[in-house]
Amino acid sequence: MVYRNFRFLVILRVALLVVTITVLAFLLQEARHLITSIILCGVVLFQIADLIRFVERTNIKLTHFLESIRHADFSTSFSDPGMGKSFQQLNQALNEVINNFKNTRTEKEEQYQYLQTLLQHVSIGVIAFRRDGKVDMINNALKRLLGINDLKHLSELKKVKEDLPEHLQSMKSDDKTLVKLFIHDEFLQVSVYATEFRMRGEDFKLVSLQNISSELEEKEIESWQRMIRVLTHEIMNSITPISSLAVTVNEMLFDLTGDKPDLKPLDPEGIGEVISALKTIEGRSQGLLNFVEIYRNLTRVPKPNFRYFPVRELFDRNLLLLKPKLDQLNIRCSCVVTPENLMLTADPDLVDQVIINLVLNAIDAVKNKENPQITARALTSSSGRVIIELIDNGYGIKPDIIDKIFMPFFTSKRDGSGIGLSLSRQIMRLHKGMISVKSLPGEGTTFTLTF
Repeated sequence: MVYRNFRFLVILRVALLVVTITVLAFLLQEARHLITSIILCGVVLFQIADLIRFVERTNIKLTHFLESIRHADFSTSFSDPGMGKSFQQLNQALNEVINNFKNTRTEKEEQYQYLQTLLQHVSIGVIAFRRDGKVDMINNALKRLLGINDLKHLSELKKVKEDLPEHLQSMKSDDKTLVKLFIHDEFLQVSVYATEFRMRGEDFKLVSLQNISSELEEKEIESWQRMIRVLTHEIMNSITPISSLAVTVNEMLFDLTGDKPDLKPLDPEGIGEVISALKTIEGRSQGLLNFVEIYRNLTRVPKPNFRYFPVRELFDRNLLLLKPKLDQLNIRCSCVVTPENLMLTADPDLVDQVIINLVLNAIDAVKNKENPQITARALTSSSGRVIIELIDNGYGIKPDIIDKIFMPFFTSKRDGSGIGLSLSRQIMRLHKGMISVKSLPGEGTTFTLTF
C-alpha cells in the first residue's frame, strides 16, 4: 500500500510536525493555554526525535551491516516490510552481500582444509616460519623425518643439530643445499630447498627437506661403477701392450731353455726391434702417467675467488682469444647480452675455462657444416638467476650418449680427453650453479649455464 512506504511516512511525520508547531505557536499567543502549550512542546520534541530516528534507520542498517562484516557474523539478515521498493532493493543487496561473504568464507575454509590435507599427505618435509623464527606451519613428513612431535620455534631444532636453525634462517630464496643429520642412530643426507614470500605485510620462508640418502647411495655406487669401468678400460689399454711387449723383449734378450737364463746374441735388426719395443713401453707408460695426472687435476679444482663483473666482458675476453680459430674455419660467432649491463658474481678464471671448453666443443660440432654459427647468449631467469647459453647449429649429440657426456674420461672425439665437460660441471657446482644440455641430432646443441 502506497501510504505505508518510506516517502509517505516521512511526509506524514513532517506534516504532523508542522501542524503541531503551528498549533503550538497559536497557543503560545494565548497565555491561558500554558499547560497545553507545554504538552505540545513535548509532542514537538518527540516528533522531531521520531523523525530523525526514522530517517537515520538506513545509516543504522548500514552500520549494523558493516559491523557484521567486520566480525564475520554472516547470520544477520535485513528486512523492512512495507517500506517501499527502494528499501526492498537495499535489503536485498545487503543480504546478497552477506551471503557472498558467507560463501567466500566457506570456500576459503574448504580450500584451507584441502591444502592442509594435501600438505600433510606429501612425503617431503615442509616447514614455514617467520623472520623471528616462529614456526607457522609444519607437516607430518617433517616431524617423521626429524623425529619430533611438535615445533613452535625454529630454535627447538637445535636438539636435532646444533647449527640447523641458523642454517635454515640464513638460506635465501632458491637456495639449495645438502645437510647431513644423525637421527635415531641413523645417518641421513637431507636435500634442503628454500623460498621466500610475503603475506599480510610479513616475511615468511618456506623450506622443504627431503631425505635422499638412498638416492645418493645409489648414484654414488653407479658413479663408482662407471669410474671403475673407465679407469679399468684406460689402464688395461696401457698395461696390456706393456705386458705383451715386456714378454717379447724378455724372449728376445734371454734364452730361458737352460737352467740359467743366458743373454742372446742380437743382430742389428734384433737390436732395433728391442729398442722399438722399449720405446713403445716408454710411450705407453708415459701415457698412463699422463692419464693419472689428468685424473688428479680433475679432483683438484681450486675454490672459486668470486668477483662481480660484467658478462659482456666475459664474452669479449674469451671470443677474442678464440677469434683466430673461428676466422680460420669461417665460423660466425655472435654475442647477445640482455640487459647489456648484466653483471655476474663468479670466479672469472674458472668460468673462462667453462666458456672456452664449450666454445671449442661447438667449433668441433659446426666446422664441417654449411653456414656454421655459434651464439653466446646471456639473460636473467624469472627467479633472477643469470643464464648463459652456448648455442651451435652443428650435428648435435646422439640420444644414446647425451646422458654420458659429463662422465669423466668419456669422449666421442678421436683426440678428446673426456675431462672438459666433467671439469665444467665441477666448476658450476662450486658456483652453486648447474650445467645442462639440449640437443637435436642434425639441428644443433645448446649448453646452458645457470648461476
